[in-house]
Amino acid sequence: MENKNHNRKIIIVGGVAGGASAAARLRRLDEHTDIIMLEKGPYISFANCGLPYYIGGAITDRERLLVQTPQGMADRFRIDVRTDSEVTSVDPELQVVHIRSTERGEYTESYDELILSPGARPVIPPIPGVDHPLIHTVRNIPDIDRIKKQISSSNNASSIVIGGGFIGVEMAENLREAGLDVTLIEGNAQLLTPFDPEIAASLAQEMQQHGVQLLFSQRVTAFREATEGIIVELGSGQELQSDLVILAVGVAPDTGFLTDSGIKLGARGHIIVNDKLETSVPHIHAAGDAIEVQDYIHQIPVTIPLAGPANKQGRIIADRLGGLDSTYKGTQGTSIIKVFGLTGAATGSNEKTLQRMGIPYQTAIVHPSSHASYYPGATALTIKLLFTPEGRILGAQAVGYEGVDKRIDDIAVAIRLNGTIHDLTELELSYAPPYSSAKDPVNMAGYAAQNIVNGHVQTFTFADIPSRHSEHSLLVDVRTDIEHQNGHIPGSISIPVDELRSRLDELDTAKEIWVYCQVGLRGYTAARILAQHGYQVKNLSGGYKTYKLMHPAPPFPDQDPARHLLAPADDHQSTQKMENVVQLHTSATDSSVISHLSVTEFSTLPLHSSEVTNHLPASVELNVCGLSCPGPLIQVKHKIDELQNGDTLRVVASDPGFYEDIQSWATMSHHPLLEISRSNGGTITALLRKAEQPVLHQEEQHPASQHSMTEDPSGQPASTMVVFSGDLDKAIASFIIATGAAASGRKVTMFFTFWGLSVLRRQPATPVRKNLISRMFGAMMPGSSRQLGLSRMNMLGMGPRMIRGIMQQKNVLSLEELIQSATSLGVEMVACQMSMDVMGIQHEELIDNVKIGGVGYYLGQADQASHNLFI
Repeated sequence: MENKNHNRKIIIVGGVAGGASAAARLRRLDEHTDIIMLEKGPYISFANCGLPYYIGGAITDRERLLVQTPQGMADRFRIDVRTDSEVTSVDPELQVVHIRSTERGEYTESYDELILSPGARPVIPPIPGVDHPLIHTVRNIPDIDRIKKQISSSNNASSIVIGGGFIGVEMAENLREAGLDVTLIEGNAQLLTPFDPEIAASLAQEMQQHGVQLLFSQRVTAFREATEGIIVELGSGQELQSDLVILAVGVAPDTGFLTDSGIKLGARGHIIVNDKLETSVPHIHAAGDAIEVQDYIHQIPVTIPLAGPANKQGRIIADRLGGLDSTYKGTQGTSIIKVFGLTGAATGSNEKTLQRMGIPYQTAIVHPSSHASYYPGATALTIKLLFTPEGRILGAQAVGYEGVDKRIDDIAVAIRLNGTIHDLTELELSYAPPYSSAKDPVNMAGYAAQNIVNGHVQTFTFADIPSRHSEHSLLVDVRTDIEHQNGHIPGSISIPVDELRSRLDELDTAKEIWVYCQVGLRGYTAARILAQHGYQVKNLSGGYKTYKLMHPAPPFPDQDPARHLLAPADDHQSTQKMENVVQLHTSATDSSVISHLSVTEFSTLPLHSSEVTNHLPASVELNVCGLSCPGPLIQVKHKIDELQNGDTLRVVASDPGFYEDIQSWATMSHHPLLEISRSNGGTITALLRKAEQPVLHQEEQHPASQHSMTEDPSGQPASTMVVFSGDLDKAIASFIIATGAAASGRKVTMFFTFWGLSVLRRQPATPVRKNLISRMFGAMMPGSSRQLGLSRMNMLGMGPRMIRGIMQQKNVLSLEELIQSATSLGVEMVACQMSMDVMGIQHEELIDNVKIGGVGYYLGQADQASHNLFI
């Protein structure tokens, strides 16, 4: 075939992933065809996936982003590359394209075959002020040059990223690495919607711990000019000020030039192709982010903009034009993202997709170590597997500091080969202690799923817990007593798995037993014991570790996660709060840093510092890396018991849960936590001092453990109150009393019932399914604390506004700030389950950190209290 197509002319529209791949492959297959590449921008074949890392400094040489140049393509592949040449329309009948070129003006070019790879453009929503010069999108080299130039100027210190997808998260990370304060605004309740919430939660926590402020369920309504910078207005009424804004709310196919071409487009403008990547018009082919492809697993049309599939599609088109019979079998959406030291990866379908399609599925979550736990440096992985009841793999997600990529790649291959969970158990994967375990994490995920499919265990998930009925079921924590005391699911009783057989008489055979442990393994053992003794039993998939991801403690006692970005206002309150300064340790790059920060700015940390964490001496060093909970805590307790009063212990751990566990343990055991830090690789370092006396002064403790001191179970004074009213003035009074009591060292429990539930409702409202009666109750009740009326002098809503205005003038915390203060002080807020059922309110509608309980739970707390209030 060397010369038979020597007169053929092929035009390629778009010179990045799909287009450049097609061009190079075509030339290797056919030396004589004339190939013309038309690129709208000034660069071809650039590393668009690497653009954010040039901002953060991981890529220092801008030229490294240019994978190939027009001259390089011409010299090596004899391709006529024309940059700054925009195709404005296609005429399939005449087989010509109309071009607007910076160099040549407007002209036409004929073709024998046309390859379309125009890519996707950033979505720019029709928001007032969106054309402000400080608002940037990220698509190409010129975009990133403008951003780099702006952040390099001396007067830029803060940034706002709008959108929590892959581009938004990567830009937020790299702006933070560049030294800017960063707030990320996301319209959904989680980051990175390809991931399920419990996996996305780990990535969100990693961002927060590196100083990125996260605002969820928020919509931007307008942008406007500020004296310095730009102001972003939110639907909640909040205003944020920043030096620049990154708009990353999604992408759309750049196919406007095809409107009158006769080429069939999808509902959102994507080019429809068959498995040969042919469009509806002869001699026109398409690849990349602009096309609609088949979902490999479900064989339905989808749009998945990823670089890997785009390159493969370009190659397949070239194969077919070169006489090879290649076809594209579909995209399964395998993707990966770096979030500071953490990695998240996914392949196949997530729960949201499966629920939307009505496909029956089950899940298994495991938390193995990245390699043999006895070999130094092992860190925890979380792997979630989704599969049909018969065992066919539908998808998988993973998050961790090491080994995430190869585990998801293993499962992606299994999906591509139509594998099952049984195949995962049989995979023979490479093993040596520095790299894996004899049972690889992928094998472990397969074993967990196999136990479910084979009927050896029934499971429940963290999402099932709010709907559990205590009259029909019993929640049992089978971890050790020390683990239970250090934190547990509300309403659970503690029976360690090793004591289970001797304590079976404590369990009601008429009730279903819901067991849980830290990661699911001991829970499975307990479930097998109970099942063989005649109990109906379920095990919590992923264990308490997964539950804790979805119910995290506030990382620091801050008042407002975006306070430092608020637009200027007459607010002296923040100035007063700035006077409360504490010492905090965190990690941003390869070493940890020390910063003196106000309590309102705990997350605002400088990122590049030569100061190290271990600035205080330690009497004894303890390395518990590779151990999973409760191993680290048990080792800490044993070592502390060996020390003399006043001795210090520095602990290094790799279990991610240790960061919060050691803070709770220090509070519970009265051993001061002097330092705590997390390295970029996920290793946690904590410094404790063995207490000389049982009760500590708060100033001796690290701030992260100070604010939870009210959780001391050993005889501390306690207060309880029932909040029945939904009136603003009474709610304010309730929280003033609660925060005052908590600040004085009392354990405070607030029990919200009937109209008092309005105080806890989330704003903006979370969409939930309800019946007619529940919707009617919801419409009659205030939507959130911001809509509460006064018990007297409400005056059609004027009264609450007047009260709030006076409170602001007098530097009195608002109700919302009081609620945040109460949370940070450890006040326990409990919503009455019975009242929620009657009022038609669901757990998802309530603010974070609210427990669900019944009158029995409240009475138990009241029995321990020295006084009880009814408001």
